[in-house]
Amino acid sequence: MPLVAPALLARMTDPDASAIRRMFEEGAALKKRHGADAVFDFSLGNPDLAPPEGVVRAIEDAARSRESGRHGYMPNAGYPFARAAMAEKVSREQGVTVLPEGVVMSAGAAGALNCVLKALLSEGDEVLVPAPFFPEYAHYARNHGGVLRPVPSRADFSLDSDALAAALSPRTAAVLLNSPNNPTGKVYAERDVAALAEALARHGERTGRFPCLICDEPYRDIVYGGRRVAPVFPLYRNAAVVSSFAKNLSLPGERLGYIALNPAMDDFAAVSAACVFATRILGFVNAPAFFQRVVSASWECKADYSPYEKRRNLLAGVLDSAGIAYALPEGAFYLFCAVPERKHTAGADRDDAAFCEHLKKHLVLCAPGKSFGGAGWFRMAYCVSERTIAGSAPALKAARESW
Repeated sequence: MPLVAPALLARMTDPDASAIRRMFEEGAALKKRHGADAVFDFSLGNPDLAPPEGVVRAIEDAARSRESGRHGYMPNAGYPFARAAMAEKVSREQGVTVLPEGVVMSAGAAGALNCVLKALLSEGDEVLVPAPFFPEYAHYARNHGGVLRPVPSRADFSLDSDALAAALSPRTAAVLLNSPNNPTGKVYAERDVAALAEALARHGERTGRFPCLICDEPYRDIVYGGRRVAPVFPLYRNAAVVSSFAKNLSLPGERLGYIALNPAMDDFAAVSAACVFATRILGFVNAPAFFQRVVSASWECKADYSPYEKRRNLLAGVLDSAGIAYALPEGAFYLFCAVPERKHTAGADRDDAAFCEHLKKHLVLCAPGKSFGGAGWFRMAYCVSERTIAGSAPALKAARESW
């Protein structure tokens, strides 16, 4: 009998659940075989901009310090100074005074989200999410006995608050928003978020259960055309923000994130204590000490995201030339592209997994859309060099022509 739990083994081997990482690993093998410049890898959202200079200085300052105990344990919720800094940050973003007592430092946004779900979910509870969505969400909900319930977005990938309202049930514990969205780059309009908040309030008044509105915001600062991510705390009291410094400060490997609770939340103290307790029983105990110090000193640093916008436009031009349609992103660094109708077989086959395999033959690596709940589409991460984007043009055109 195998040692690995059958349920986990099934999740590990599900091709949809592991498509992004599998493509990334296959890309490494292809680069070894063909040379890095010959492979066009758009599979993984790994930010490649350098951290702002102020972050680098904060790293150097923290490394030079010889303060006693600086590498030891701290309260599970994080250093008080780090919690206060994040409270100030989220207060500015939300237009509401966030309390340090409602902030919990975490091992990345993923750790933050798992803590919140651990705090909220009972066996069989549901988490609604607009589709397309980050595929790890399904695992996170299942980790804590919950079930992820995708709800289709509108045709332009904007938030369909009516569809989400219709999907609410007595088992709905949370609604999870990711804006700008991974994989579409859509920034949800404030009017749609407000309509959702009103629907959640009505649902709570009718059923006695007010679901938590969880906003996963690691891409909050990476927006184009003067857009703004809508604050949720003024709209709905049972709201929480989870985020990190992976994308905005290009620190994905340092695993530093946080939870911030709306101070008006029902059972505020109990939810905050449950999130703190979750850091212990989920096993990461506390967020990394070193980078709590770094981000506390540098979170206000401004990064230049114009290279991402430039690459977005460059990749859009490459796709236009290849005859591949896409949804132009309003933020983040992903293009969600429509699988073309197949020319060389009968029928209008838009199988995204098959098309990604076809692209791989041309040494182009992308993630199939059905992994994100968006069948018929595929995702291209453009946090890559301009050289990679420009160099992919002949391969993408050849792949389109031979499909």
